[in-house]
Amino acid sequence: MIVAVAVLLLPALGGLLLGMTWWEERLFRASGAPRHAGTRRHLRLVRGGRDTPARTSEQRRHAA
Repeated sequence: MIVAVAVLLLPALGGLLLGMTWWEERLFRASGAPRHAGTRRHLRLVRGGRDTPARTSEQRRHAA
């Protein structure tokens, strides 16, 4: 009887050990960059962005 219980519990304990190992590695590994910070988007809400200098108030008045 004891052998039958031990044989039936062995796969459950193996699965528990595997799950706890996976969970521990996931919790304590060094975190990388956040997923949302992975790539730079092409959307520019401000004309010129970082690549070109901003227009001065004089240039804006002349354009209008």
